[in-house]
Amino acid sequence: MVDHARLAALGLPLAVYVLAAWAKDSPTLLEPVVITATRTAEFTAKTLASVTVIDRTEIERRQARSVPDLLREVAGISIARTGGPGHQASVFMRGTNSDHVLVLVDGVRVGSATTGHPSLADLPIEAIERIEIVRGPRSSLYGSEAIGGVIQIFTRRGEGPWRTRLLLGAGGHDTSRAAAGFSGSSESLWADLGGNIERTGGIDACRGRSEPFAGCGVEEDDRDPYRQLGFHLNAGFRSSERAEWQFNLMQTNSRLAFDGSSFSGNRSRAERAVAGLKTILKPIDPWTLTLNTGYSLDEERIFFREGESAHFLDRFTTERTSLGMQNDWQLTSEQLLTLGLDHREDQVSGTIDYQRAVRDNLGVFGEYQFARAPWALALSLRQDEDSELGGHGTGNAALGYRLAEGLSIRLAYGTAFKAPSLNDLYYPDYGNPDLKPERARTWELGVKGELAGAWAFAGGWEISLYHTHIDDLIAYDAELNRAANVRMAAIRGLETSAYAKRGDWLAKATLTLLDPENRSPGLRGKLLPRRAEQSISLDLDRQFGRWSAGITLFAAGRRFDDLANRVELDPYLLIDLRAEYRIDRSFRLQANLENALDTDYETAYLYNQPGRAFYLTLRYETP
Repeated sequence: MVDHARLAALGLPLAVYVLAAWAKDSPTLLEPVVITATRTAEFTAKTLASVTVIDRTEIERRQARSVPDLLREVAGISIARTGGPGHQASVFMRGTNSDHVLVLVDGVRVGSATTGHPSLADLPIEAIERIEIVRGPRSSLYGSEAIGGVIQIFTRRGEGPWRTRLLLGAGGHDTSRAAAGFSGSSESLWADLGGNIERTGGIDACRGRSEPFAGCGVEEDDRDPYRQLGFHLNAGFRSSERAEWQFNLMQTNSRLAFDGSSFSGNRSRAERAVAGLKTILKPIDPWTLTLNTGYSLDEERIFFREGESAHFLDRFTTERTSLGMQNDWQLTSEQLLTLGLDHREDQVSGTIDYQRAVRDNLGVFGEYQFARAPWALALSLRQDEDSELGGHGTGNAALGYRLAEGLSIRLAYGTAFKAPSLNDLYYPDYGNPDLKPERARTWELGVKGELAGAWAFAGGWEISLYHTHIDDLIAYDAELNRAANVRMAAIRGLETSAYAKRGDWLAKATLTLLDPENRSPGLRGKLLPRRAEQSISLDLDRQFGRWSAGITLFAAGRRFDDLANRVELDPYLLIDLRAEYRIDRSFRLQANLENALDTDYETAYLYNQPGRAFYLTLRYETP
């Protein structure tokens, strides 16, 4: 039997799989494990949440160059990008706002406490081993922000013999990149150490207007280059069967040019860092105790460059420290009880004088999981005490029933909240210290099954229907001349996903239908901006001995860029082509053609997106 509490405490890397079934004389089946949905390890086929797992194999198969590229094809996610590589990529999960998604790196919360947004574009793709995307409310386990869902990114973890790896790549828009790493494990020690550098000439991000503050600012008829330097370390030590220590560190430094003005700037330099230390103890067999501490830094400096001179304008710095404790009790083989607490302190500094620059939050949570075929149950509760906002309670309940072998149905209800950012509370001439948290409640019905038997396929499928109602959304109130809780929304959606493997063929597909209705006074019936009403993705790959080839089709329906729905963005279709040749056991050569049709499209008004571009990548890894 799998020890769920033990596996969850380990913070399993993305490449780790556990045995779903085993027998002495029968083939072994492997099934992925997901941690983020319940903060404990469980098989993806048995979880009572909508979950997508992107592992290292998938990242390299798709030849993705950024996290937003990976997320674009996930069911329920819509991406709005303000330019090419390095520019802000907003993630709308299940139609909720872009700051309604919690992002974790190895369990540590990341992002800016002033804007409330994480910078996904700056996460180095070569440092990532696994990404878990959980759709639906998870505030009952994680607190603020998890209204639309949670994205947790796990960095690479050394496994097996000690080995080295190297990547060299180049391609369109004057892009070049390199990455190197060293990883492995012994009986009690494991580690992965790596670094990367990327440079690109970029594209002209903005086709803005001539007057300032319109669209994306003053148009500068030039390309907007981006540069990133990254480093990561993930290491651990197991002193005995009952004690283990883990440490992770990731840091990036980036420089980006963008179209702006002397007021808003046109250059930025950013530093992002996240570090965590975790101790896993098993005092007695049914009990696993996890203690963790984390730190994250999000700093951005803004400049205005004109000619050869650059003038400093602003600096925004967020430092987050966290402490946590989680107790997992395996009450019986069918019951797991989790009790825990976490404390977080946010501190901001920079050129803006905030009325309050520090705030902290203490959360206490509990979860009960029960599984006895054909039933499954998950219940969770959490109470958060915020130094600025007071107390806020949330809860989740999910019930599952197995209809037949490989076919199950689930029903879930959850509440969630989003605490106002420090900009919302205290930004000069905008903030309102009397703001209340944004509140949400969600119903979800899901069905999932397997492709097997007469189909002659190995694979699975899932369909989810959901309805989310959000109150007290924060927006600028012209009458009050500051931020206020003046909006509400009702979001209905359908998500489907499927994958199938037969012989050398692999196929994947997703479909999202979304009705993100604005129910605010004066805007009722309008659609929330920058969310596509429909999106579909199709992936098809084939292995030909040492060769492999694949194609991705992604289509998105119309979306609006403003609350009044006067600015409509057209539907678009993207086609990406890829191929790989395995030279020998150590070397692989990859090639991909992005946006093969050279589609001209926008996901945010006035912001250009990259056209057709070809990339070559050489990968080496010690066999």
